[in-house]
Amino acid sequence: MLFKTLVVLLLAAVVSSLFSGLFFLMRDRGNSTRAVRSLTWRIGISLALFVLLLVGAAAGWIDPHGPV
Repeated sequence: MLFKTLVVLLLAAVVSSLFSGLFFLMRDRGNSTRAVRSLTWRIGISLALFVLLLVGAAAGWIDPHGPV
């Protein structure tokens, strides 16, 4: 249950970072690096989520080939 909660929280963080990047892009009109920083965070969080899913599959916490 903790693993699934962590995955959902990381997905929410990715979406939040994506929308904050959009907000900064519209608000700053390209005069700031806040949008780039926000989107860089999104990439880092997405990579962490991907690694977490790989570790979870390797450890048996999730079953990627479970029943359909």
